[in-house]
Amino acid sequence: MYFLYSFLLTLGVIVLLPRFIVDAVRNGKYVAGWRERLGQLPHIETDGRPLIWLHCVSVGEAQAARPLARQIIKEFPSHQLLVSTTTLTGQRIARDVFRDDAVAVIYFPFDWAWTVRRALKKVNPSAVLIMETELWPNFLRECRRRRTPVAIVNGRLSERSFRRYQFIKGFTKRIVNDLDLALMQTEADAERMRALGLPSERVFVSGNLKFDAGADSNERALTGLLRARFSIDAERPLIVAASTHSPEEKIFLEAFKQLRAIRGHDKVRLLIAPRHPERFPEVAGLLDASNFAWSRRSAEASTTDSVCDIILLDSIGELRAVYPLASVVFVGGSIAATGGHNILEPAAAGACTVTGAQTFNFKTVVEDFLAAGALVQLPELSETQAAPELSKVLGELLADDNHRRTIAGNARAALEKNRGATARTIKLLSPILAAASNPTAHVEKREGAQTDDALSA
Repeated sequence: MYFLYSFLLTLGVIVLLPRFIVDAVRNGKYVAGWRERLGQLPHIETDGRPLIWLHCVSVGEAQAARPLARQIIKEFPSHQLLVSTTTLTGQRIARDVFRDDAVAVIYFPFDWAWTVRRALKKVNPSAVLIMETELWPNFLRECRRRRTPVAIVNGRLSERSFRRYQFIKGFTKRIVNDLDLALMQTEADAERMRALGLPSERVFVSGNLKFDAGADSNERALTGLLRARFSIDAERPLIVAASTHSPEEKIFLEAFKQLRAIRGHDKVRLLIAPRHPERFPEVAGLLDASNFAWSRRSAEASTTDSVCDIILLDSIGELRAVYPLASVVFVGGSIAATGGHNILEPAAAGACTVTGAQTFNFKTVVEDFLAAGALVQLPELSETQAAPELSKVLGELLADDNHRRTIAGNARAALEKNRGATARTIKLLSPILAAASNPTAHVEKREGAQTDDALSA
């Protein structure tokens, strides 16, 4: 089965190679870190202490892992930390977030056995922590063969992903049994992991680390810089469209046009932050055609910044610093059917938060926030219906300060109620991390694990 998986992975890469080349030429995707993705890592400066490998797929996971990483370093000072990411944007954020905490930030290897072995040999981790639920079969199997403990942290497994794994239930059971521990966000996530075949004694509910992530001093300084540059004040309330996907920018521009036509809302301003950097030029083209005055965050500061109608946040890693400036934040990927993005960051900043109906990636958090009156969610809408409904909802929120502040206050209360995942995660990880300083302590086969020969069949 592993041979078939590797064959299909190789076939997929070959089929998609023309697309990879086009994206590489247009915006540099996939080019960065190519050697590292093949397991050819640079020299990593270590001092002989046990090395913990923390894998974060992209931006959200890297930022969510920050309090966990710092607590690990604090409670296990005899360990070192190495961080990996999969995406280019995640790499850029991780290098900033973990610049004082990690000995290196690398790209995660492609999941062929030979690339994984090469990377593991170079890193020689004493333990591996994987943020959320990245189940790479060859990577997990090679870690097991090296007797390197692996834990999923802040794990989540949506109903949609669970159904996909069920199609290959036998193979999935082999994969998950290469995990020593799965620390899941909710009981529903934990139950799905058990249903995939991981024994109950290895599955725990630790909560969501994103509830514990707060702003740091660098972000607060950036908030002040942006406030001054763009003259953001209460007289001209700012709406932030965060982590948007196509066609959400187009919808938002139409909603903004309708909102500005309403008496009393003619001074409202808009900031758009596309989710993917490669779409910055596309969104800039929409703004050029909008007839609104707009400015780029990446451009040199100018006098027009203070009077522009729309700001394009064409930068990476600055969105969290923008949230405190917003009167209302719309979290994207929720009108477009991508499952939504993190609503906790704007809530932590005290912003009133709005989403579309497509929030299956954050189902439990959204349900809890709605029950607490801490979130506004649009109904299921077509593209043509979305703009007028969005304009209406935004106008009502901006016109009612008390209602808007109540929603924001309820969100902060919900955040406080759910904090503590970092401490619970550290407690559950302690046996693995303590054993990392004594590699011979982790030599017994995992309960229910197959032999190497059986797995290779």
